[in-house]
Amino acid sequence: MVFLDQLTKYLVINSMNLTESVPVIPNVFHITYVRNYGAAFGILAHRTGLFVIITVAVVLLIIGFLRKLPAEYRLMRVALALQLAGAIGNLIDRLRFGFVIDFFDFRVWPVFNVADIAIVVGIGLLLFDLIRTSREEGI
Repeated sequence: MVFLDQLTKYLVINSMNLTESVPVIPNVFHITYVRNYGAAFGILAHRTGLFVIITVAVVLLIIGFLRKLPAEYRLMRVALALQLAGAIGNLIDRLRFGFVIDFFDFRVWPVFNVADIAIVVGIGLLLFDLIRTSREEGI
């Protein structure tokens, strides 16, 4: 997932100009090259050092948790691995450039990237697994 994230960002920065937008489905979905200096939705812009510290801490926590998580917790392992990959993908950008490269643009939502998708899908799978497990255990 990290490779796919970095590959797509490489293709965008090497084939598009900053803020250039290419309609895939006009007025619905575009590929738009933007730089995100903040976190989700651009909040806390230009706090790169803070985001690097937080991301490194999250990465270490996820790795530590994955190492102790029994193999039979497959869905939770996949969920955490997706979150880890997304965090690493965006961390690479912050360390290389001081910002995150975003390009998926649905016009009604802030522009995002493959790493963001991995994080969101990972969180969704984690929540699903936690809810499913709690129902099975009667919690």
